Amino acid sequence: MAEENKEMPQDLSRRKFLRNTGYTVGGLAVGGIIGSLIPWKKDQTTNNPPPPHAENFNQALMYFTPEQFKIVDAATERIFPKDDNGPGASDLGVAFFIDHQLAGDWGFNARDYMQPPFYRGEKVQGYQGRLKRRDIFDIGLREIDNHSMQTLKKGFTELSGDQQDQILKDFEGDKVNITTISPSGFFQMLRSATLEGVYSDPLYGGNRNMDGWKMRNYPGSQMAYADVIEKDFTKIKPQSLQSHMNHK
Repeated sequence: MAEENKEMPQDLSRRKFLRNTGYTVGGLAVGGIIGSLIPWKKDQTTNNPPPPHAENFNQALMYFTPEQFKIVDAATERIFPKDDNGPGASDLGVAFFIDHQLAGDWGFNARDYMQPPFYRGEKVQGYQGRLKRRDIFDIGLREIDNHSMQTLKKGFTELSGDQQDQILKDFEGDKVNITTISPSGFFQMLRSATLEGVYSDPLYGGNRNMDGWKMRNYPGSQMAYADVIEKDFTKIKPQSLQSHMNHK
């Protein structure tokens, strides 16, 4: 594409049309995907300001019910709480990350061998049962609420933070009587998924605004380090996979 100062009038008109069309389609139909590909730089030939920031339509449920989502959102926040260092799991969108993972191959155990016979394996062997991860979450979340009602007479999301911690510790310590799944196995799965949601690329629904990376000074998905590799320690602004869409 020629430089802007060399463009013909019809080229500028085409750009204006594409920009306006991209805003309409991206903002209303596909959650800003098209809009993210078209730079919202103010046209030097006009006085029109750039459009407002589009809503993140990736933050939607694909598997959980609203009730399940609230339990996961509360539980993950207790596992990775907000503090002086930065946001917690809830602000980072971790529950959305887990929801999206359960809706896909991870939730279906698509890459795991799931044929019988099923034996109780050693801890180092990991999960050896017939249930898929989405099934384990369905049971685990229901039992979290059941255990909360039985011991504290309230649903999990109605408890104080300390009370929620105690419920989760009961699962971690296998102090909950469940015959279908391992309470500690479910807790470990929930904890691992929480940390993955905090530090995975925002593409997958968590690590909102790359704030999980920013707390760790992690550079994210950089294209190269050639410009800093010979220098002293340099703090680099993190980049997500989406950042490479506009890479030239």
